[in-house]
Amino acid sequence: MSQINKLKIFNDPIYGFITIPNALIYDLIQHPYFQRLRRISQMGLSYLVYPGANHTRFHHALGCMHLMQKAVDVLRFKDVEISKEEENALYIAILLHDIGHGPFSHAMERSIVEDVHHEEISLLFMHQLNAEFDGQLDLAIKVFKGEYHRLFMLQLISSQLDMDRMDYLKRDSFYSGVAEGNVNSERLIQMMNVADDVLVIEEKGIYSVEKFLMSRRLMYWQAYLHKTSLAAELILTRILKRAKELTLKGVVLPSSRPLNYFLQHKVTMDIFDAQTLNLFAQLDDFDIISALKEWQYQDDFILSTMSKMIINRDLLKIKLTSDKVPSEDLQPLKERFALENNISLLEANYFIFKGKIKNQAYSKEAEPIRILKKDRTVETVIESSDQLNLKSLSKSVTKYYICFPKQLVEMNI
Repeated sequence: MSQINKLKIFNDPIYGFITIPNALIYDLIQHPYFQRLRRISQMGLSYLVYPGANHTRFHHALGCMHLMQKAVDVLRFKDVEISKEEENALYIAILLHDIGHGPFSHAMERSIVEDVHHEEISLLFMHQLNAEFDGQLDLAIKVFKGEYHRLFMLQLISSQLDMDRMDYLKRDSFYSGVAEGNVNSERLIQMMNVADDVLVIEEKGIYSVEKFLMSRRLMYWQAYLHKTSLAAELILTRILKRAKELTLKGVVLPSSRPLNYFLQHKVTMDIFDAQTLNLFAQLDDFDIISALKEWQYQDDFILSTMSKMIINRDLLKIKLTSDKVPSEDLQPLKERFALENNISLLEANYFIFKGKIKNQAYSKEAEPIRILKKDRTVETVIESSDQLNLKSLSKSVTKYYICFPKQLVEMNI
């Protein structure tokens, strides 16, 4: 195919037209590894709360690349030297930063793969693609791993004010309808600069940074940590754990070939070889949903009941509290539920459990967001801000939850 046919455009509902900058990027987008992202939901099970939240990680990755193009243009305009090779590395690294996400990735990372995180799988995919594309991803991988000497390039991909966060907040806000998450990514990018190879925001952009951090905090409470989304994700995690438990005991469950492999094997990072990666590349949301549709008719009480909960959106009840819930408070509920459903206390743990969630919009421990003052000195955003709320945004807020079946609601919990 001639190169001219590869310079395509996408029509995006948020940014308008997104251009593919060159033939290599086009070929990466066309690769089956990347096309799989069309079948991976960006917000997991949030569509059970916000019906519009059906957008995919494919959308998000293209949006991030578009913002990176804008950032490169702005920085070059401000006399920051970025070579053609560095520019391309930035586009590739941001395009592929989420390629390692599995279906409903956070539920999957806590159940059928053993502590293998999507960032590690993204890197495996990048190395595999690099081999297929004759080393053209060398610099992108170096930047992605933070091994390149120009720190600001990593910060554009992964930091507290990166293209990833700018796109997902704006995109998730748009599709979910949670207006509080809408950030002004265009202005933030216009305010970017580089000082001593470190990413900075010019002083006049500080209010945009404050709004960005506040939007992030609100999106976490209203969307990502919404109690119904949280309950659905916790149920899915337990379904996958139970399915794996049964499979390892010799129970044959109907599932797709790639899902079956991950149910049958203890998959850790040490054994994540090329074959495992290719099987992982065949996994998407449809494997999980199709399995749940089958599993709701299985003999196992836990698997069938919990699968029905997701399929029919008839979830466990979840209550949030600012105080820890003592374990002994849950014991009578477990005993009653076990007795009513003729299951063991151990099995009742699948339905009645507690945990905690944290929300921290800005971390003082991580690489700070830096502000470039008019006198060319650099301060952290907390030092520069006259807003007390920035100090509160850097505090971690913890909430505790308990989950239990709806039939126990009449008990005073």
